[in-house]
Amino acid sequence: MGKFLPRHHIEISVVHRGLKREGVYGWCTVEDCDYRPRSFLIEIHNGLSFDDYLTTILHELWHVYQFVKGDLKDRKSKRYWKNSEISDVDYEDDPSEKEAHEMESILTFQYKLDKGVQM
Repeated sequence: MGKFLPRHHIEISVVHRGLKREGVYGWCTVEDCDYRPRSFLIEIHNGLSFDDYLTTILHELWHVYQFVKGDLKDRKSKRYWKNSEISDVDYEDDPSEKEAHEMESILTFQYKLDKGVQM
């Protein structure tokens, strides 16, 4: 948070639970409001390996970044990316997901490099 959102007061709750039925590794949900959100819930599947956990948490944290910066918004049951509605866009075509997938790789590499984790 200090590197990407140093001037923002953000609250993030991380909950570990089984997400196998949902078929996902994680979710990011805004908890407070659609306008200038600052409170988030990240749910992470509780059966992930270290590498999958790291990648997933960084992916979901990037969604937090997108929401805080205003690139990703939820308004009246619709989702917007840079002011264009993307509610009906498939997951693999969703520009917010494409960016989060790109950043998860970059951030995972940087984290492992900084921590001296074997790659």
